[in-house]
Amino acid sequence: MMKAIWNNQVIAESDKTIQIEGNHYFPHDKIYRNFFRKSDTHTTCPWKGEASYYHIEVNAELNKDAAWYYPNTKPAAKEIENFVAFWRGVEVKP
Repeated sequence: MMKAIWNNQVIAESDKTIQIEGNHYFPHDKIYRNFFRKSDTHTTCPWKGEASYYHIEVNAELNKDAAWYYPNTKPAAKEIENFVAFWRGVEVKP
């Protein structure tokens, strides 16, 4: 079971993450949505497509754009479509 933790709070956990390029992607239904806020940020990966982002808020602290996902991936990345990955201090561990 992998867990994503920020500010001493588990914000996602799953035994079915997909690891790509050193990042664990969590199924969208395995994130604790009450900690996630939509962001207007978007970036593009040449082989995955356009990423959308979430801010993470725990105990009134905001971690901007700390999670991302690909709502409509390119064909090579279909296995992670709508899966969520983390950075910016979010710890992912078993």
